[in-house]
Amino acid sequence: MAGASMKDIKLRIKSVESTMQITKAMQLVATSKIRRAKERMENSKPYSEIGREAMMAAVRRCADQDVPYVRPRPVQRRLYVVIAGERGLAGGFNGNIFKAVAAHCGDIPYCVLPLGRKAIEKFHRMGIELLSDQYGRVENLSVSRCYRLARLITDGYLAERFDDVWLVFTDFHTMLSQEVRVEQLLPVPHIPPENGKDTDTVYEMDAAEALLKVMPDFLAGRLYSAVCDSFASEVSARRMAMDSATKNAGAMISDLTLRYNRARQGAITQEITEIVAGAEE
Repeated sequence: MAGASMKDIKLRIKSVESTMQITKAMQLVATSKIRRAKERMENSKPYSEIGREAMMAAVRRCADQDVPYVRPRPVQRRLYVVIAGERGLAGGFNGNIFKAVAAHCGDIPYCVLPLGRKAIEKFHRMGIELLSDQYGRVENLSVSRCYRLARLITDGYLAERFDDVWLVFTDFHTMLSQEVRVEQLLPVPHIPPENGKDTDTVYEMDAAEALLKVMPDFLAGRLYSAVCDSFASEVSARRMAMDSATKNAGAMISDLTLRYNRARQGAITQEITEIVAGAEE
């Protein structure tokens, strides 16, 4: 019995060591991607922030409230642009995104534009209508592809296939802190300027006309920035998850090694006892 127990423990140690090698390798891969992902995210911020300020200023100056991108309408159907990960093993990264969508939608029927393979798989299993399933990879999603996505969104909105559009993504703060955000894209919300004063943006055309022309460009920039944020968050979450898994595997190996040594010591003690007993007889 002791021998069989020792064999089982040894096999278990080898199994955990193999798993530990995998988690360690995934941690190193995630670590190698973090610097480039953060750099890409930081480079995307200025355009997104300036574009957002200019768009908000145009909305506030727009005298024509019949512009479809500004005018709210009864919400019969909603579109969620959901940015999730390409792979799992990232802790609660993907699960938190899906929980945020479920909590926000309520009873309103909705369709989804999923970005990331995990989002495509999740909403396909749920039977939710997908606006497109062609964007399974987000790591190298370019600005030009984001522009095509923006056109897809604006065309559907103007055709009244859905009545408002929400972006769900993970906002990167630090390596240890990422937060799921649900942000309204359309109709563009009326947000007062932070300092009580509008930007000095000069429009060569009427604000309403400017909104109609530049909305796809604004959405493309916002989507690209959100994609960069989400990917940096995913890589950071995976690194943390794999680091935790590696440490847990190390602790498990230490515990199993202690149990193995105790079982081995027990077996040796039993053999010595049997030898001594046999010699006395």
